[in-house]
Amino acid sequence: MHVLFVIDPLPGLKAWKDSSVAIMRSLAARGHAFSFAGMGDLFVDQGRVRVAATAMRLRGDADWMGHGWWTQDADARDCDLTEFDAVLMRKDPPFDMEYVYATHLFDYAQAQGARVFNAGSAIRNHPEKLAITEFAQYTAPTLVSRDMARLRAFHAQQGDVIVKPLDGMGGSGIFRLQPGEPNLGAILESLTELGTRTIMAQRYIPEIAQGDKRVLIIGGEPVPFALARIPLQGETRGNLAAGGRGVARPLSAHDLELARAVGSRLAGRGLLLIGLDVIGDYITEINVTSPTCFVEITEQTGFDVAGRFVDALQQALGAV
Repeated sequence: MHVLFVIDPLPGLKAWKDSSVAIMRSLAARGHAFSFAGMGDLFVDQGRVRVAATAMRLRGDADWMGHGWWTQDADARDCDLTEFDAVLMRKDPPFDMEYVYATHLFDYAQAQGARVFNAGSAIRNHPEKLAITEFAQYTAPTLVSRDMARLRAFHAQQGDVIVKPLDGMGGSGIFRLQPGEPNLGAILESLTELGTRTIMAQRYIPEIAQGDKRVLIIGGEPVPFALARIPLQGETRGNLAAGGRGVARPLSAHDLELARAVGSRLAGRGLLLIGLDVIGDYITEINVTSPTCFVEITEQTGFDVAGRFVDALQQALGAV
């Protein structure tokens, strides 16, 4: 099997904990080959979706803490996406128009016979914050709007809310608005860009103190452990990028219920890998672009998350 990773530049990856690198290591252990490309390496020529892809190998003396963990076999070559057994979209957001264009190219490539995971249309049709609206029974009170009066009324009704941009990642742009917040107007004006940009407001969930849990769903089945991302003292964000501490825990019965409800509905839509963000009893986001936390869960529990992903990929390809 030969797998193409559409991914961020390799020198910038933190290989010791990067989930995409963990998938590469699992593929290599099974004797599979892989190549890499950036999103900007995708192009259409004479109606065919093609890519400038570079074959790569993991070094036997890999320095996972540095940049010496991979080597390329040759220069990039132009080829059809159909030449690969699977294409993995592992490019991190921001989910801007270039990202949207890439999902369209993946759709065209799939129509030509390529196998893309997660599928382009599935990524595009399930924006990570808005996708929770399909599962309102599992979410805290939520408002999506750019109307300042409506957002102010929601805050007055709920008292303590979280507001965030729809296209942020890693905890960026998230604010907690408590009762009597003196900067309420300024924060809402800034996030909505004076009422021209839609944002999300959610009732604050106090259980964030126990962690913002990442629950992984692979091939429709939940991984039995979640990574609880515990906020720093005085922080409201548990994101690892915002300084949160990751602690792996077995899924609770309620976590399992949430994951099975989401997995059973979404797995058939071209979403091989899903990452739920769960605080307390509530889903706060459904991540479908490049969900992470593989390595942290594996190191703390011994459960081989990357191996589970490769099993599911092989099954999806009929190459068990």
